[in-house]
Amino acid sequence: MNRPPGPSPLLIACALGIEHLALRTGERGGAGGPVTVLRTGMGPKAAERSVARVLAGPGLGGAAVLATGFCAGLAPGMHPGDLVVAEETRDPRGTVAGVGTDRLVKELARAVPGRTVHTGPLTGSDHVVRGPERAELLATGAIAADMESAATLLSAVRTGARPVAAVRVVVDAPEHELVRIGTVRGGISAFRVLRSVLPAFFEWHRSLPLPRR
Repeated sequence: MNRPPGPSPLLIACALGIEHLALRTGERGGAGGPVTVLRTGMGPKAAERSVARVLAGPGLGGAAVLATGFCAGLAPGMHPGDLVVAEETRDPRGTVAGVGTDRLVKELARAVPGRTVHTGPLTGSDHVVRGPERAELLATGAIAADMESAATLLSAVRTGARPVAAVRVVVDAPEHELVRIGTVRGGISAFRVLRSVLPAFFEWHRSLPLPRR
């Protein structure tokens, strides 16, 4: 007898130890299926390798994948603690569209009231974006940049059809440039926001169609 499909697993991928700490500190029950929080390591190559390895293992073959962590805001008027929901992620190897972005925006506004949620393209970089490079990337249409989201989502869809999304918290912006990422640990609002977003991720996951069997 065929059993009805159950809820798919959810893989939440981040790069840095401080991002992983924020997510683990804020982790609660409520996802639509089993949840794995993966620290990939920093940079696109590390993200690609880690995600491909985990998705090839037992239990996560059909997982939905959500890339998260901190990012550089590119547009004037962005502030640390703002949220970015990627309509698509881009890097030189390709573009991947986010799934269920409207639902993510709605749930993030509920989970972190008072925080601005930006939507638009999220561009990948192999280094930390600073200074005039922000304007150059903004001119391409991107609203934010980070090193791992594009590689994470591209790696995820290459291993099989699955829902993917990327949500990032702005840690610095044109008028609020960060000297070093360690400053986050000193109490910047981005850490507190990232710690609060998991309920929105779980609602997004629950809203996804059941996997076909």
